[in-house]
Amino acid sequence: MKTLKFLTTVILASIFIYACGSKEQSSNESETDKQTSEKKEVPESIKMGKGVGEFTEVEVSDPLNEEWVARGEAIYDMKCSACHKLTDQKVVGPGFQGVTNRRKPEWIMNMITNVDVMLAEDPTAQKLLEECMTRMPNQNIKPDDARKILEFFRKNDMEKVGKKDEAIKS
Repeated sequence: MKTLKFLTTVILASIFIYACGSKEQSSNESETDKQTSEKKEVPESIKMGKGVGEFTEVEVSDPLNEEWVARGEAIYDMKCSACHKLTDQKVVGPGFQGVTNRRKPEWIMNMITNVDVMLAEDPTAQKLLEECMTRMPNQNIKPDDARKILEFFRKNDMEKVGKKDEAIKS
């Protein structure tokens, strides 16, 4: 009987010590996480609405490059149209109507080519993920092709909204 009481006491004491220790460790971890996130500086590219990735400056021109528009449309049809419409209709992902008026060219191209990092670090991309509740897959689109998709979006915005590239002005 004494052995049973002793064993029960030891087990209960062990559980108590373990539980207290894990809370303290958890508390220390969350404190460390807070300090790390407070120290983490927001990259200038995110502050400027350009996202995260290799595109820091993208030149757009008028008139539109019709060859690029055609190539961009073909890529859109093949890799994007299942989840995104050219209207403002949300399907799996957001609709593209007006995207060049809401997002800078760098942001659009970084999202197309660097989706995993954008979703991890860019607040705008994270907000879109929350709204759509589906993570955009990495389509392995090359930088040149991303530029052609952007040109197609610019043409789409002119046709659907009557203006393009308004995000550049902000």
